[in-house]
Amino acid sequence: MRRSTKALISAGILITLPVLATWVSERKLNANAWGRLFDVIEGTPHVPVALVLGTAAGSASGRPNAYFVNRVQAAAALYHAGKVDHLLLSGDNGIRGYNEPMDMRRSLMELGVDSNRITLDFAGFDTYDSVVRAKRIFGQQRLLIVSQRFHNERALYIAQANGIDAIAFNAAESRTTRTAWSWIRERGARLKMWVDVLLNVDPYFLGEPVTLGEQVLPPAVGHGG
Repeated sequence: MRRSTKALISAGILITLPVLATWVSERKLNANAWGRLFDVIEGTPHVPVALVLGTAAGSASGRPNAYFVNRVQAAAALYHAGKVDHLLLSGDNGIRGYNEPMDMRRSLMELGVDSNRITLDFAGFDTYDSVVRAKRIFGQQRLLIVSQRFHNERALYIAQANGIDAIAFNAAESRTTRTAWSWIRERGARLKMWVDVLLNVDPYFLGEPVTLGEQVLPPAVGHGG
């Protein structure tokens, strides 16, 4: 076999394998999420605790991040409709001055959510950590996950793999068309998810158990409500 033919075959395999793996991954996540994703509040079953997945409050341009705004608004609407009793806000607080859980808490309180019905997870560094910590640190066996659909599909699979009975509410997407980079980024996140699930890795940080509603925030964090 000529070298050029071998090179073409090798190139074909290198192109085909990632495409095939992506296709299988999408089919598996979609099948797992079937019947467990909700878009309308009235049709969403009541679940005592909602896990709201964090993201940056602002975009790179300095404007409010539509993904953040829509998740917070969805969580508040579910709370006011009596679909959830308590909100577990999980996000990244690994860098000084960057605090996704506190940003969500502040916004939710502005939308009329009682601060006593909010608990913060400051070590939700990624989706896997947020979901696993909801069970192992915050003691939740059943959850209503709140994020955008593409994110919920991944979170639901992580929940199932960790023995959590979960459904999800799809917050509105951003009105801005998703870029090729955001699509690639999500595929990378899904690849990481498969590795985490298959290896049954621990979250980056665990710590002591926390009872919902009994969390004591530091004065500087809890100031204002």
